[in-house]
Amino acid sequence: MAKNTVNCYVWLAETIHKAKKISFEDINRCWVDNDMSGGKPLSIRTFHKWRIAIEEMFGLIIENEQGGQYRYYIQNDEELKSGSLRSWLFNTLTVSNLMMESASIKDKVLFEEIPDGEQYLPVILDALKKNLVLGMTYQSYSRDEANTFEVEPYCLKAFKQRWYLIARSPYYNKIMIYSLDRVKWLGLTEKNFKYPKDFIPEEFFEDSFGIIADPKVQIETVKLKVSAGQANYLRSLTLHQTQKEIERTDVYSIFTVRLRPTYDFRQEILSQGSDVEVLAPKWFRDEVAEISKQMWNKYKNDK
Repeated sequence: MAKNTVNCYVWLAETIHKAKKISFEDINRCWVDNDMSGGKPLSIRTFHKWRIAIEEMFGLIIENEQGGQYRYYIQNDEELKSGSLRSWLFNTLTVSNLMMESASIKDKVLFEEIPDGEQYLPVILDALKKNLVLGMTYQSYSRDEANTFEVEPYCLKAFKQRWYLIARSPYYNKIMIYSLDRVKWLGLTEKNFKYPKDFIPEEFFEDSFGIIADPKVQIETVKLKVSAGQANYLRSLTLHQTQKEIERTDVYSIFTVRLRPTYDFRQEILSQGSDVEVLAPKWFRDEVAEISKQMWNKYKNDK
């Protein structure tokens, strides 16, 4: 499929999404104003062709309200916030379209540098489709040398600008998580494996903050006291899907999240400094407090 055609699908879905409800006449006016149109209007036949393609590619259902102004809208608009592969793909292509339209100011738009690892995505996706065992040379952060072994790929997860492969290690007979920027070599084997019916990627991570899904860490209700300024940040960018604000004052707010308080969650809390205080559970509060004391000890003699 031509890249320009996909860009047209993204443009149409994004135009309807932003407008909430919009008539075909208004869609056409927006289209003619867009550089991709070449000044030519959008035919109703092409519009419906794109509408069907958008549903097949992104799972977005474009409907007409069938009355009044006969405006179009996305029936399942909430899908764009679901965190699914399709919503991620749509959002990525939307940004890509926007950047291409703004190429003249590319030096005024700065991006984070993404670590290595994306080059392995085609191989992993192929293995996931065919349930093929992967051969991998991997060097973890804790080892001085790389090791080569085989894994059974279960899923991929993106977290904090890194890609991770979640796979079963036959050697350890358990699910392991591998950061793709630590992979030295990755290749398909001719060996098939049976993908477990009871493994559901979304459920595997639902009680986790990020990439660590350690069943040895019990699920807890973590209570956080957050400064008023930082609370605004947490309201717009939640820590976890279970986040709730149970108290709000002019000075602070109390939030709760229910998850496994693993290493990556602890690091997230510490990264927010004195704006966030752990109230419960006590063991997690003590753990964060001890690390904070150790940090203070490193700086307390500075003048």
